[in-house]
Amino acid sequence: MGALVNRQVRLVSRPRGIPQAEHFALATEPMPAPGKGEILIRNRYLSVDPAQRGWANDEGNYSAPVPLDAPMRALAVGEIIESNTPEFRTGEFAYGWFGWQTYCVATPGAVLRRVQPSALPLSANVSLLGINGLTAYLALHGVGDPKPGEHVLVSTAAGSVGSFVGQLAQIAGCRAVGLTSSAEKAALAQARYGYQDMINYREIADLAAAIRKACPDGNDIFFDNTGGSIADAAIRSMRLRGRIIQCGTAANASWTPVPTGPRPEREVLTRRLRWSGFIIFDHVGEFEIAAAHLTQFALEGKIVYDEEIMPGLEHAPGAIARLYRGENHGKLIIAVD
Repeated sequence: MGALVNRQVRLVSRPRGIPQAEHFALATEPMPAPGKGEILIRNRYLSVDPAQRGWANDEGNYSAPVPLDAPMRALAVGEIIESNTPEFRTGEFAYGWFGWQTYCVATPGAVLRRVQPSALPLSANVSLLGINGLTAYLALHGVGDPKPGEHVLVSTAAGSVGSFVGQLAQIAGCRAVGLTSSAEKAALAQARYGYQDMINYREIADLAAAIRKACPDGNDIFFDNTGGSIADAAIRSMRLRGRIIQCGTAANASWTPVPTGPRPEREVLTRRLRWSGFIIFDHVGEFEIAAAHLTQFALEGKIVYDEEIMPGLEHAPGAIARLYRGENHGKLIIAVD
């Protein structure tokens, strides 16, 4: 049998805006060997996330851009097949910064969470128990502080984060209304993800009026994954002392030059709003307890999750663009063959 090789998806040119398939290339190299204090991971499932747009671009962001000709930065779940550190044992599974590749040599610092055995499938550690579910739980509860009877508005409500926010809001005793981009996703979110009402913003001329109709009493929490004109309309539905969770800015394809729009300062002032950015990696220390809560909710049937698993690394180059086109059905995952 020939020597094992490591298949990778490398970033080979710098996108401006949403990365397309042509910005990546498939490559192979010899399987890496871990050094002292390192572990060798055999990836099983790779995550596709909106944040990868920022990691691939050379724009101002909360993390450094991925170097050209390097494996695309990505979260993944994999099995530790060799360990040269007492912190991990061979045969354990972990979730962390393992990249779009078959094998990864990593230090313990690249591991974000140990995968705890449960009745849930392994892929759930990239979706429900990955940054999508963790973001929904920690942002909603840590920033939004939902209370029974409150009203929650969520953008990209059928997406990989929004699909959990609606359910968590319902568990917290709140009324949730979602915004999405198609009738199909609106029906899914209302039937499956805990939303009392949905707005398909692509089929209406006046979004602000549609929000007022769906949320006549206003909103206490706006969980925003888009920014842009959606946020411009939503902020005017906020109740006094409402909380805005800025979790993403997917509506803006590029931040060079800086886009402009209606000024929100007066709304923030007069409504006494609290508007907070949320970056999940600021909260790694809370991952274990959040994952435990989410696991329990799933096992009790209180929360559901949907995944779209594409088999093979060859699907990865076009996956980010597919995500931004809204073509995915559930959390988009690459299964490593």
